[in-house]
Amino acid sequence: MPKDPIMLLSYVNTELRDHYSSLEEFCSAEGVSTQEIIDRLAAVNYTYDPKTNRFI
Repeated sequence: MPKDPIMLLSYVNTELRDHYSSLEEFCSAEGVSTQEIIDRLAAVNYTYDPKTNRFI
C-alpha cells in the first residue's frame, strides 16, 4: 500500500470503485485498519463519503 498520502488516495479510491462496496470491506481484504486509512487521508484533507464510496 502506498506510503505517500496522495498515491494512497488514488489507490484506495480506485480499489473502492472497482472492487469493494465499502471502506470496511476494502480494509478487511487488505488487512489494514479502517481508522488508519481515514486518519492518513484526513491528514491531506480528504474524508470518506459512504454514499459515493470514495474519499472526497
